[in-house]
Amino acid sequence: MADHARSDDAAVQAQLDRLAALSPGRDVLGLERIAELCARLGNPQDRLPRTFHVAGTNGKGSTCAYLRAMLEASGRRVHAYTSPHLVRFNERIRLAGTLIDDALLAALLAEVLDQAEGLQASFFEVTTAAAFLAFSRVPTDDCIIEVGLGGRLDATNIIASPAVCGIASLGIDHEAFLLAPEEGVPTEAIERIAWEKTGIFKPGAALATLRYPDAVMRLVGERAAAVGGALFSEGDAWTIEPEGDGFRWQSKSGSIDERLKPRMAGLHQMRNAGLAIAMLHIAPAPHPGEAAIAAGVSGAFWPGRMQKLGPGPLTALPPGRREVWLDGGHNPDAGNALARALDARPPLHIVCGLLRNKDAMGFLRPFADRIASFQAVPIPGHEHHDPKDLCHWVQSDLGILDAQPCDDVRAALRHIAAHRPTGDVLVCGSLYLAGVVLDLNDERPD
Repeated sequence: MADHARSDDAAVQAQLDRLAALSPGRDVLGLERIAELCARLGNPQDRLPRTFHVAGTNGKGSTCAYLRAMLEASGRRVHAYTSPHLVRFNERIRLAGTLIDDALLAALLAEVLDQAEGLQASFFEVTTAAAFLAFSRVPTDDCIIEVGLGGRLDATNIIASPAVCGIASLGIDHEAFLLAPEEGVPTEAIERIAWEKTGIFKPGAALATLRYPDAVMRLVGERAAAVGGALFSEGDAWTIEPEGDGFRWQSKSGSIDERLKPRMAGLHQMRNAGLAIAMLHIAPAPHPGEAAIAAGVSGAFWPGRMQKLGPGPLTALPPGRREVWLDGGHNPDAGNALARALDARPPLHIVCGLLRNKDAMGFLRPFADRIASFQAVPIPGHEHHDPKDLCHWVQSDLGILDAQPCDDVRAALRHIAAHRPTGDVLVCGSLYLAGVVLDLNDERPD
């Protein structure tokens, strides 16, 4: 699915338009094109500093945010490559702690596109190569790379020698790409997903994961053994112990005395923070001290993930003391995480938009009992489920009769304001929709 990247900078937009014209306009898995493109650029991926490579169905972006926050709290300079962006393309590439500026971004995209002629490289392959080129030229201490799609055949997997590989939550998503039959690959869906994600494991890298069902853990262990690595996994090697709105991190090889309190809400975010700590714990030295870990956990923020919106043009639409929350989760695993995060809250008024290739009911069903009313909206510029269909499904499948299709998020919030005198709001279902919301509310990531 195309990324529909846009920029207010004319020079950047010119290169994004050029990229859109040259690329196939869809996700393409495989390492042949990115390998050739990087070779033409002098293999910048081989000149990176200490690198942390993170995969997962959900939570990998938050894990990267925790890693960056803890490293920076310890005084380290950090590059980061993440996707997708929410408002501006620049969010994908962070150089030594700062989002890439427009002039450098335009120049890098032009340089990569000049070398990509005839390759039919995808949007993500070109932008990944641009990130590697930037990272190889700007001095820094560490580099954090988030997998885009899957792992084994993702463009970021051209990195040959990461210091640490981490796997966050595993769930079903992108089935059309990751569940196609292939000889010698597990046929059970969740095991196939795990097989793809653990394709980032490399000889010599330290390996950290969350805890998964036993059958999946056996597969993950086998994949680690195949590259000569030992797993540092949740439950066996490290654990988190929730305490109210915080947690304690413990491991067989050392624990953290201080109670850690994440800024981001939910048990799933405590586990993401725990995974980031585990990755730092097994990384080659130097390691952040406890004070830097505590500061990083409390300060880390990843926009569009159970984010409470601040005052702005959008949140002013439902008057009163309502809270408006935003979450970009869009698959069943994210729905389960939302259900846990919303468990202690009164039911909310939901504003939801979902891409057409997403399992709508699989996402919504886990937190159906937290839905006070349902407003369905389109996702501008993307193929999405028809809001009328979403409303029909929640009425017929979930028994939520109070369901209303709306033209956009503004209309949905006005509808809630007019017909629902009390109750907080959650906008959810897509990171692309989250980007629209942040832009409308003047809360652009920086």
